Amino acid sequence: MTHDHDQDLRPTAAQTEAALNPPPGRIGGDLVVETLAGLGATTVFGLPGQHALGIFDALRRSSLRYVGLRVENNAGFAADAYGRITGEAAPLLLSTGPGALTSLAALQEAAAASAPVLAIGSQVPAAGLGGGRRGYLHELTDQQASFRGVVKSVHPVRTQSQIPSAIAAAWESALTAPHGPVWVEIPQDVLLAEARLPVVTAMDATPEDVVPRPELTALAADLLSRAKRPAIIAGGGVVRADASGKLRALAERLNAPVVTTFGGKGAFPWTHPLSLQSWLEDRHTTDFLEDADVLLVVGSGLGELSSNYHTFRPRGRVVQVEADLGKLEANHPALGIHADARLALSALLETVDARTDPTAPDRVRGVLEKVGERIAAQELTLEQDVLASVRRALPDDSPSFWDMTILAYWAWSAFDARRPNTMHSAQGSGGLGYGFPAALGAAAADPTRPVLAVSGDGGALYSIAELATAKQYGLDVTWLIVDDGGYGILRAYMTDAFGEPTAGATELARPDFVALAESFGVPGVRTSPATLEADLATALAAPGPSVVVLPAVLRMFAPTHLG
Repeated sequence: MTHDHDQDLRPTAAQTEAALNPPPGRIGGDLVVETLAGLGATTVFGLPGQHALGIFDALRRSSLRYVGLRVENNAGFAADAYGRITGEAAPLLLSTGPGALTSLAALQEAAAASAPVLAIGSQVPAAGLGGGRRGYLHELTDQQASFRGVVKSVHPVRTQSQIPSAIAAAWESALTAPHGPVWVEIPQDVLLAEARLPVVTAMDATPEDVVPRPELTALAADLLSRAKRPAIIAGGGVVRADASGKLRALAERLNAPVVTTFGGKGAFPWTHPLSLQSWLEDRHTTDFLEDADVLLVVGSGLGELSSNYHTFRPRGRVVQVEADLGKLEANHPALGIHADARLALSALLETVDARTDPTAPDRVRGVLEKVGERIAAQELTLEQDVLASVRRALPDDSPSFWDMTILAYWAWSAFDARRPNTMHSAQGSGGLGYGFPAALGAAAADPTRPVLAVSGDGGALYSIAELATAKQYGLDVTWLIVDDGGYGILRAYMTDAFGEPTAGATELARPDFVALAESFGVPGVRTSPATLEADLATALAAPGPSVVVLPAVLRMFAPTHLG
């Protein structure tokens, strides 16, 4: 018995022919790449290793584009950025043991930033599984255990027939809000064995929407409509959901001031009369948000950085919209709405009443003036000039990727991203080495616009090998390296806390970065604060990779959360 709504599962003549006569020479690795292509993947990142060679051999017979990096962690950062820029699951191909484990810091960042990364790793031959010590190369007692606390989901494979379904399930998990990294592992012998199964076709892995409950959005709309001093905190969930337009419409209807988190940069126009920009590490902003009688938090868990290091104490009613169920009310009691930001904002727009509040722009302007006066009193002209030069040199639609360096810490608060989904950093988990390999992933995702990477000299040394990757693939990335002779932010932290840094820990011997870049065939230039804008603009306008080195010791603005 059939029903009108049933899908017709009968194979076509072409599918029947393909199933009965699959092309010769296929192995288990072909099932992996066929599944990825069937799900819509076009580009994969990774690094080959002995146990994973079955996948890499199959790449020769596929339409997938492979971008190979020199270190697994950097390959993970590149996949992370590809996922952020495209919104697609970025396949990351890894080998067993050391190769897999080296990717963990990148997967932690992808988890913290909700970047969809589909990591596929090999395993020792199936005979070596089960927890015994058989002495296989790269053997771990339980490789999956290393990933379970980092990724969203783990998908082990033990036979070839499991490969398509496991990868499809992982794909769906990675792209279900909140996005995140997932882990698939397949034994070496399964990847190398002859494939007797038909070519994989008609794959489907559609993530389900996280829809808000209507009674909760109705209550939230009523609270916001009746509020006297509403305000909005917009987090990275707004950017990932492509909901910046709906956020602006809601803010304007409510006349509610908006501050964006560091992960939500670009979610709201920087120069809008209702924009508090991103000065979350400032007590004036914290005071303003605490004074709101209804505070709408969209796509943020109000974690350490977004709460001015947990000094934020809201006095009004908090409404929190968050796709990550574990973040709902994790830091503050709230009307918690488990939902994708775009769907929740759409529901609020349908039911919220318009508010008039002619004082809102003046109150916003007053906060920004106080912030400006506080920064101006600290004599930080060099830092502000350097950041302004970067902004002027960078095209408005070009993405930028920032490592954990002092200039990036400034950018979190003071940089106008100009467009949603164009400014990214490793502030989710705070690992060094993110900026340059992530920028390479973004350039692979969209080669039509130049990409900027920003690192300190310490962070640059984590990923210097990827200059070879940039050159090999001709990726259009300009790498700005701010050379201050060490781990500058750690130097500052230790000086503030202990009176002086431990020089052996914070001061670094480093190469001539310009000469080193040129040794890879990548043009490099040494610049100064006065010539930075022109040198950056020239590098960004030239095709292919380039390096701009700025020798400068930058200082952070004084924190407001310490007393």
